[in-house]
Amino acid sequence: MPEFTCRQCGATFTLSDQVLARYPGWTPARCRACRDQGAPGGQAAGARRRRRGEQATTVEVLATYQGGPDSGVFTDGSAVPNPGPGGWGAVYVVEGEIVAERHGHEADTTNNRMELTALIEAAALVPPGTPATVYSDSRLAVRTVTEWAPGWERRGWKRKSGPVENLDLVKRSFTVYRGRPELRLEWIAAHAGHRWNEYADALAGRWRHEG
Repeated sequence: MPEFTCRQCGATFTLSDQVLARYPGWTPARCRACRDQGAPGGQAAGARRRRRGEQATTVEVLATYQGGPDSGVFTDGSAVPNPGPGGWGAVYVVEGEIVAERHGHEADTTNNRMELTALIEAAALVPPGTPATVYSDSRLAVRTVTEWAPGWERRGWKRKSGPVENLDLVKRSFTVYRGRPELRLEWIAAHAGHRWNEYADALAGRWRHEG
């Protein structure tokens, strides 16, 4: 099996050819022991930050959280207030290592628009043909793309109860994921200690730190 050197502790470690074949072009940066290191009491500290209305940075997230899936694309979006200025974030992770990430900001938007934008941008992080799970903590966004959009398309992009909200982004996200069958959308609970969901949340709020 190929050998790698951990950038954090300098130890030599290996990964199976099967794992590496799933993620073409990826070079792991840390051994599992370093990835599993965590900060005691970190999740409680994160909860206290949220109660105070503070936005964690990505560095703080990595020092605090360890739970949840360690491979996939994790997305988040928000507006503060809603509607108002907002941002979105997406991070592609393989075996606990960041492969790629991106984030953005809009001056006047909504939570739902940022969640859908994050899903669209997430797909672009994964090489075509590479299977991956895309996680979102918005049930609405996930169900929009996977359950409701096919019916709306058949009815000429109309709902029985009225117009489809955020139709531009609904169409784009549905088209993206219909064309990428190797990507699977899945809901993940928000603020439940999942490291990479928290990281995506921090990316979505980065505009608040950058001013």
